Amino acid sequence: MNNKGLVSRLAIAAILGTSFAGTSVSADTLKEALAKAYKTNPTLMAQREALKATDETVARARSGYLPSLNGSYTDVHSRQEDSRLNASGNIDNSKSQRRSLSLTARQNIFSGFSTRYADKQAQENVKAGVAQLLNTEQRVMLDGVTAYMNVLRDKSVVELNENQVKVLERNLQAAQDRFRVGEITRTDVAQSEARLEGAKSNLQSAEASYASSRATYQRIVGELPQTLENPDALPKLPASLDDAVVIATEQAPGVMIARHTERAAAYGVNRTQGSLYPSVDLSANFTRNMEPHSSFTNSAYNSQSVTLSVTVPLYQGGATYADIRRAKRVKSQRRLQILEAERTATANTFIAWDNLRAASGRIKSSQAQVRANEIALEGVRQESAVGSRTTLDVLNQEQELLNARVGLIRAQRDEFVAAYNLLASTGQLTAKSLGLSVEYYDPKKNYKAVKNKFIGG
Repeated sequence: MNNKGLVSRLAIAAILGTSFAGTSVSADTLKEALAKAYKTNPTLMAQREALKATDETVARARSGYLPSLNGSYTDVHSRQEDSRLNASGNIDNSKSQRRSLSLTARQNIFSGFSTRYADKQAQENVKAGVAQLLNTEQRVMLDGVTAYMNVLRDKSVVELNENQVKVLERNLQAAQDRFRVGEITRTDVAQSEARLEGAKSNLQSAEASYASSRATYQRIVGELPQTLENPDALPKLPASLDDAVVIATEQAPGVMIARHTERAAAYGVNRTQGSLYPSVDLSANFTRNMEPHSSFTNSAYNSQSVTLSVTVPLYQGGATYADIRRAKRVKSQRRLQILEAERTATANTFIAWDNLRAASGRIKSSQAQVRANEIALEGVRQESAVGSRTTLDVLNQEQELLNARVGLIRAQRDEFVAAYNLLASTGQLTAKSLGLSVEYYDPKKNYKAVKNKFIGG
């Protein structure tokens, strides 16, 4: 789909009597708002921390390749009394103290390749975590676009309703003047009063919606919106629906999450099957024994040992085979979830594409509707001045024009949000693809720093 203008600023000015863009040299652009969200949004920052935690599982898995080293120290004091009297008529007492310092090293030599597959499984889980971070980033970016456009929309609706109240106040004053000279009845005045009160009520509702949109904007971006510049062009989109679907089934974060999770589950099967193989371990021990109160001259001695142990699993009550069957079922589940993710990505792309087309069509219809209602209102007012139209006819036509203008504003917002929804469905709504002026977060940086970090916090 080719880029096109959302709507010209002159057209907006014609509708509202003012323009969002150009009202202040310090107006925030959409990209600036998204950059702030990218740097400060707590949801996105929390997901980055979650990925860092997942990175540590690789180092945890690789620890199986390395030896373990443990030290221990014991200090035993004992006292022994003999209840019988010795030749001197005294009771014999004896005291002893034994100290030992021990150092043990253990290295697994073979564990049925469990460590190898645990490492591969952890790496795939990290890749799934990267895709999940991308998914969160896209959601924050889309929420930012939606909040930004909602503020612009609701601000416009407030201004339209404010203008409508002013128009109806003038209508009421004119109706009262005409009633005093006998040109219209009290009924006409009452109709003007009722329509004015309805407009005031609509204005209050519009102001409440605007306040809500501003609060949502603050939650996502991190600050209340000031002056927002109206975007004048849609982002670059896929050329066709078929192209969008192809991109979505390959690059949508949900699809990537499912694929990496399935690979992790496959390695999980291999890791679990390793429990059926023998385990070979090599251990070495050095112990220093000391007896300070010994009657022997050499009261300290050392002992060393090296042990090679082979453990063969014969029967564990069926627990190992149950774990293997469970791992296989999880793998099968993850494979089906890939299909589900691909279908979801395709459906989301179709929906976003159709919503974009519908919004674009509504803009054209709403623009024509606004022009027609402006002409109709002018005619009804002229006809009312000569008595061929009633006050109610004028009021109804003014309401029709307001509704058309509000409809146009909503369609403009919907088109822009639908365009970014399409980008999100294809996995292209990221800070980098949008060209935001920020320092892009590199998930590989922490991964490289900790994957082989085996000591230190």
